[in-house]
Amino acid sequence: MLFDRQVMHLDRLATANRGKTGKLLNRAEIIRALIDGLIDSGMDIIGAESERDLRGRVARRLGPSYR
Repeated sequence: MLFDRQVMHLDRLATANRGKTGKLLNRAEIIRALIDGLIDSGMDIIGAESERDLRGRVARRLGPSYR
């Protein structure tokens, strides 16, 4: 289950993407792409102690702008 803030952010991403490309990318497609991207990256998430820990690991891997 997603938090309301996550749903709203996914909707904003989908809307922005449609505005830029003209193509609809729905929430489920975004979520599946993120999960498959994590799987395809080969990132080792074994040993993550919590959701927060995992989120931090992924964010650090994706880029330096994570706070």
